[in-house]
Amino acid sequence: MTNTLLKPSDLNQRLQRTLILSSRQMGWNGILVEQHDYTSTPGKIEEIELPALSDHWLILPMGHPTYLSQKSDARWHESIFQQGDSLLVPAEQLSYWCCPGSEAVQTELNIHLQPKLVEQVAEAAEINTARVNLVNHFGQQDLNLQQIAMLLLAEVKSGSMMGRLYVESLSQALIIHLLRHYSEDAPITAHENRSLTHIQLQQAIDYIHTHLNRDLSLAELANIVNISPTYFASLFKQAIRISPHQYVIQQRVEQAKVMLSKTDLAIADIASQVGFSSQSHLTQQFKRITGMTPKQVRPSP
Repeated sequence: MTNTLLKPSDLNQRLQRTLILSSRQMGWNGILVEQHDYTSTPGKIEEIELPALSDHWLILPMGHPTYLSQKSDARWHESIFQQGDSLLVPAEQLSYWCCPGSEAVQTELNIHLQPKLVEQVAEAAEINTARVNLVNHFGQQDLNLQQIAMLLLAEVKSGSMMGRLYVESLSQALIIHLLRHYSEDAPITAHENRSLTHIQLQQAIDYIHTHLNRDLSLAELANIVNISPTYFASLFKQAIRISPHQYVIQQRVEQAKVMLSKTDLAIADIASQVGFSSQSHLTQQFKRITGMTPKQVRPSP
């Protein structure tokens, strides 16, 4: 395509938005999550033409309902854009926007996905990447999409407390959802007759147990068994019925239980040694899994 490509970082100036939160400094792979506020001049019709973006651009409103019209592929789309709606602009697609000015401050969540990451997830789902073609999507309630997006936003707000495995799992879930519902002619197929060998599974589990204190990533675990990260996540869950992230959390809680009963280490130190980002994170996950707090489990002096 000969059109100039616009980077996500250039959008703020074009759309006169104020950045509130961003995952940019968290080192997430292939995904950028940002919350913005923006204002416009009351009574004025705002018209903006944007060059094509290098990434897929997902927009979710978080504030007051507002009228919005968008022109793409020579067609106009109009809607009252409100919370729960979503708008997807595929990479390398021009877009033209028109909306009335308003005194109210509008808040929106923006998620940018690199096409390379989408292709990796598609390959792991055994989709021919030549057929992966996300299409423009405008103003439709999608509660599943909203839920994944809000979990990503919560992780930005927490400073990536849950770690890379969690973010990568959410990113994959988001992309699979988009491929299922917002892509042309690209059905998701299951990995029938495919599985991790017993040796591969044991290698991955042993590595997790040895490095529980680290902020593990899917790429790191997949490298142990020499397969792609997205493929590894699917096969790992198929083998033990829970995702790599869920398994890691369970094992960290189990290790914390042992240390609580056999050592006098402070709970904050135990949290750090088993890989939780803080004592509160350990307490939250510990109570979710065991029904008790770490203090309740520790033997009385």
